[in-house]
Amino acid sequence: MSTIRNVIPTEDEVRKAAIELKKGNPASGVAKVHSFLLDANPSWTVSEKRVRKILQSEGLVRSDAGTPNSTTNTIHPSFHLNQSLDVNKWTSRVEVKYFDSIKGKGLVAKENIAKGDVLWKEDPFILAPEWDIYDLQHASEACSLCSSIIRDHSPLHISCEASTTATPCTARYCNRLCRLQAEKTHPLLCSARNPASVPLLTFARDAQWMALHALAQCTSRLLLASQQDAATFDLDWDVVHGLAELGMEERAQCLREQGLEPDRENWRRAFELYLQAFKEPRTPAEQKKLARVLKKPIPEELQKFTFEYQAFLRGLGRMSLNLEAHGGLYRLHSHLNHSCTPNVSIRHLDQRTALSRITVIAKEDFEIGKELLITYTNPQSSLGDRRRRLSEWGFGPCRCERCVTEEKVWKESDSNTQEADDLADQLKAGLGVL
Repeated sequence: MSTIRNVIPTEDEVRKAAIELKKGNPASGVAKVHSFLLDANPSWTVSEKRVRKILQSEGLVRSDAGTPNSTTNTIHPSFHLNQSLDVNKWTSRVEVKYFDSIKGKGLVAKENIAKGDVLWKEDPFILAPEWDIYDLQHASEACSLCSSIIRDHSPLHISCEASTTATPCTARYCNRLCRLQAEKTHPLLCSARNPASVPLLTFARDAQWMALHALAQCTSRLLLASQQDAATFDLDWDVVHGLAELGMEERAQCLREQGLEPDRENWRRAFELYLQAFKEPRTPAEQKKLARVLKKPIPEELQKFTFEYQAFLRGLGRMSLNLEAHGGLYRLHSHLNHSCTPNVSIRHLDQRTALSRITVIAKEDFEIGKELLITYTNPQSSLGDRRRRLSEWGFGPCRCERCVTEEKVWKESDSNTQEADDLADQLKAGLGVL
């Protein structure tokens, strides 16, 4: 007996089901996804054209050649919720919200918020600063923890206690609190206590590879936390495990359609130096020094998460996805999703005392439930450039108000590129992004 199809599902119902099916069957075309959709929902009446339009709008199948929407990307970042995260440590005005399996998590307002309100301030979980700041740290002219400039000598400034004439370490701190906080990461990155880390940090600096430096900082923090009590380790583990993730190999698939190929030779070289720094130093002397820092056995779960090659590549991708523009990795900030017209601003206002501390400020009024958004791209860029940049990290086409409007302008003006660009500039100006 044939099934009677008499239900016309809503756009959201079809969109959610089609995305899930395409994600679970990435090699399947529109016709196959349409067939799966009808099999899974026997009462629905849905045309193949409707499914195609939805998958194209999400960037899951190729649109007409040359449109800003065009992409074959079928990969999305994965995520986990950090169940131990206490948002109230930073603010009582926002909360974490789970959206869906594609978008993941985000932050929304818990109360009405006025434009200009400071929502929270946050110090980094780890910091891999911009290279000019890193060079100042290496020259003992910036705090090795908070990155504040400390060229002027003061009795408050403290050098690394492990540094000696024979085994110098250039780390210097602006005060005693920073030095104490640095014990969460510095011992395994200290040229005096763990000289095996020097080649890795040098390689990251020479390559200007911020994600590799961040991964070194993050790995050091996890390994050192494993030497403490279980509660300390669990808190740090939950932070890292809860970050959005897209491995380097998965990202390579996103880049391949743009004609770009990954530098796997550098990946391998970085991994060798990474193991040398944290697991297998080359010389007996370096092995003894590492053993003095890591006295307890490393938990098996952490070893798999850290020292396997594919885990290393996922770690690099995790850092790249979650780092703030100036190199900090923040527990709460890492939950913020993207819009090409962001409604919150991230500022570094405490430049004299805590340069790495961020201040999150509302750029507009918020009602309860409205999502807080930052931008992952250069808002000055064109629609096509912004979408290409997002596609490099597995994000589908942005559907914010600006993008939807600019896409409409583009389609209506496809015979007049200059007219489309002029209209797009007018839209940018109206939305306050010029």
